[in-house]
Amino acid sequence: MTDSSSSIPTAASLPESPFVDRLGAQLVSATDGASEVVLPLLPEHMNTWDVAHGGVTMTLADVALAIAARSLAGDGVGVVTVEMKVNFMQPGRGELRATARVLHRSTTMAYCEGEIRDSEGHFVAKALGTFKYMRRLAVGRDVTRQRLRSDPSAKPGPGDG
Repeated sequence: MTDSSSSIPTAASLPESPFVDRLGAQLVSATDGASEVVLPLLPEHMNTWDVAHGGVTMTLADVALAIAARSLAGDGVGVVTVEMKVNFMQPGRGELRATARVLHRSTTMAYCEGEIRDSEGHFVAKALGTFKYMRRLAVGRDVTRQRLRSDPSAKPGPGDG
């Protein structure tokens, strides 16, 4: 699931996400419901056949689709992935480049499509996803604090631990 709520970044950076930062994805563009993100593949991105791991490909697709959706959102509004489907066409090698665009947007949701190609332009994957627009929410331990601040009688639930 993608969650990003800071303003759309400049061409040099993605919204703050430790996982995506660690992955090494780089934002090329994000404007008017479209995005482009690249990922130079490293040895730790590979599977046992020495091609891009499917999880890396799916993550890149998720990031690109979410950034396209966020490019239409106001400040302080991020997106979370509601559902996503990826079709893998062939293995990814070299550098992966994901392009994405919003096909339809409502007040609360965006439906996006994208594709990933490798450094030689080979079609690696096709992705479709639905993203929900929302303000940044507290997660983990912050949920308990948020509930207690908003309702002094609130008690943490079993999943809030």
